[in-house]
Amino acid sequence: MKAMILAAGRGERMRPLTDSLPKPLLQAGGKPLIAYHLEALAGAGVRDVVINTGWLGEQLPQTLGDGSRWHLRIHYSVEGWPALETAGGILNALPLLGDEAFLLINGDVFCDVDFTSLTLHGDDLAQLLLVDNPPHNRQGDFSLHKGRIGKAQQNRLTYAGIALMHPALFDGFSAGSRPLRECLQQAMTAGRLGGQYHAGRWHDIGTPQRLTALDASLRNCQQ
Repeated sequence: MKAMILAAGRGERMRPLTDSLPKPLLQAGGKPLIAYHLEALAGAGVRDVVINTGWLGEQLPQTLGDGSRWHLRIHYSVEGWPALETAGGILNALPLLGDEAFLLINGDVFCDVDFTSLTLHGDDLAQLLLVDNPPHNRQGDFSLHKGRIGKAQQNRLTYAGIALMHPALFDGFSAGSRPLRECLQQAMTAGRLGGQYHAGRWHDIGTPQRLTALDASLRNCQQ
């Protein structure tokens, strides 16, 4: 299995930290956020990882190299700036990802999920990892009932920014500035969107304050 890490965004809410550094290279616990994903992917048996680059994108290959230090092969999907919307970035990278299901991970989240637990059932096009709603997203994103993603107002949870996806999820969408949510909603309407609840650690590193909190938490665990 291959994986893609989304790393092209500007990180406006993280300014001024992201004025000179791509958001996934911000450090917590003594290493870049993206390094935790690379370690976990290698531990799950993934060998090929695609990283899309946009804002200050040249710094990612300069810092991460070819991935050999994690026993990975890193491939870079260069978008330049301004970067594409999420779905557009994935569509742009599909030639590097191949025809089989792949893991998709937001570069600015921290999570202790076992990536091998994500699986596609039946003719599903994706399985999303969902978590309890954080203070900044009290309404949640999707409902989850018996492993199925829906739009009901009950049992709503937050999309963790981690999923297993089949390339067919993007059939009918042209490369460009499309958000991923449009593709997910189409699959949900067709009844082809599954979900899994994660009760473990998860952090959305959307502000400098959240980065500071994660850094303190990780350093406490290291002591």
